[in-house]
Amino acid sequence: MQFERVKKFILDKLKKELTKNLTYHSLGHIKDVYKAAESLCELEDVDDNDKRLLLTAVLFHDSGFLISQKEHERLSCEIAQKYLPDFGYTEEEIDRIRGMIMATQIPQTPHNKLEKIICDADLDYLGRDDFFTIGDKLFDELVMYGIIDNENEWNKLQVRFLEKHRYFTSSAKRLRKAKKLENLALVKSKIKK
Repeated sequence: MQFERVKKFILDKLKKELTKNLTYHSLGHIKDVYKAAESLCELEDVDDNDKRLLLTAVLFHDSGFLISQKEHERLSCEIAQKYLPDFGYTEEEIDRIRGMIMATQIPQTPHNKLEKIICDADLDYLGRDDFFTIGDKLFDELVMYGIIDNENEWNKLQVRFLEKHRYFTSSAKRLRKAKKLENLALVKSKIKK
């Protein structure tokens, strides 16, 4: 497993080929999720080999946006399957990475510790101070793709999403749950009746 080489490869590919219309599902998002995943690996006591697999999954988890926003998790798995053998990843490692990528599909469905970590890292921002800054990027992206039309619709969507969302690891619950509930209350206060 040539982790550093594959990391450089996929980050370069995303930087060059992702459309600039993706204000949320961008290289910045990948780097943010990567940082959150590194932190959770430390807190959840993940060994080095599993950490490399998890971080590989993070690097590829939204690569499907290179092809389409629809079913991007499945497409991300196909991209991982295509390129990871060139970097010494075994079939078993690739299967585990694909499982982690698919776990991030909404609604999230993690089946093991690493899948729980990637899910929590992917939505780490929900329980952080930069929630509204990052959320604005998602709002712009959803408006651009015609998924939502206005801010009130967006706020209602966020309330539904935040109420259904849950963190899976004990670390994310401890670090992010209270702030997420605070953010939810703020979003609710913005909804126009």
